Amino acid sequence: MGNDGGSIPTRRELVKEAAKALTTTQIKEVQQESQEHAWNHDPLSSKPLSSPVVSDSAGVLYNKDSIIEFLLAEEKDAEQEKVLDGRVKGLKDVVEVKFEVDSGGEDKAGTGARREKWVCPITREEMGPQAKAVYLVPCGHAFAGSVVREVQERICVQCNKPYAENDIITILPTAPTDIARLNLRVKTLKEKGLTHALKKAPGSKKRKKHADAENADAPDAKASTSEEDKKKEKKEKKASKTDNGIKNASTAYLTKRVLEEQQERNKKRKLEQNDNVKSLFSKGGVKPAVGNSADYMTRGYSLGKK
Repeated sequence: MGNDGGSIPTRRELVKEAAKALTTTQIKEVQQESQEHAWNHDPLSSKPLSSPVVSDSAGVLYNKDSIIEFLLAEEKDAEQEKVLDGRVKGLKDVVEVKFEVDSGGEDKAGTGARREKWVCPITREEMGPQAKAVYLVPCGHAFAGSVVREVQERICVQCNKPYAENDIITILPTAPTDIARLNLRVKTLKEKGLTHALKKAPGSKKRKKHADAENADAPDAKASTSEEDKKKEKKEKKASKTDNGIKNASTAYLTKRVLEEQQERNKKRKLEQNDNVKSLFSKGGVKPAVGNSADYMTRGYSLGKK
């Protein structure tokens, strides 16, 4: 190839064709293959899907036993954690999807694909990558996407349980609008302290208690400010109150003037007494006559003169 007397090849000779971008048909084929694999195999164990099957908030399907094995494992597998992407931290983060199994379906045990044939209980059409399918939270019954759109009342036709429009989960979504809607749903549920299965998230009560404890252990700034406000209110009340416990200053002044006038009138009445009452009292510096002051015992008996 080189330095042996032969020809030295150039890059143009080695790289004859440059890499070309995939066409739209090729992209669709790749997506179709990935969808078929996701509808038939568990992404954690690569085993065929078989009941019971669960789904996370993104609409991905798993075997329930593989989820339990992942949660019970002491050392988590890095590839499995990458597949889950933090969406599953407990059984409350998944919902068991209840598919209608067609008993007359073909057995695919030899092909390594899913053995069960899942059909819509209303339309009896097979559910898979060729058609859009959804399931409801929290009951988990799966239907074709057209069935849920046609039903006006938000009640499951299988179990008659009510559900919200936001709790319609698309199975293995590919449309950007469906993916964005599911991501927004996860954020709203986290703000409410709920999981994908509409159950209370673990640790939500602990956080609340911890926050209450922090508020209790915080500095007494608020308490001190409240005490100062109370003192100010008391001072204002004392300043506003005047004599006789009357709050309004003008009315207190008038009542005080009236009381003073009444006291003066009472004094004048005492001084301006009746003359008969005055005669009962002796005046200062005037001695009473002895004859008038003597009574019949001390005055004695006297005979009139002839």
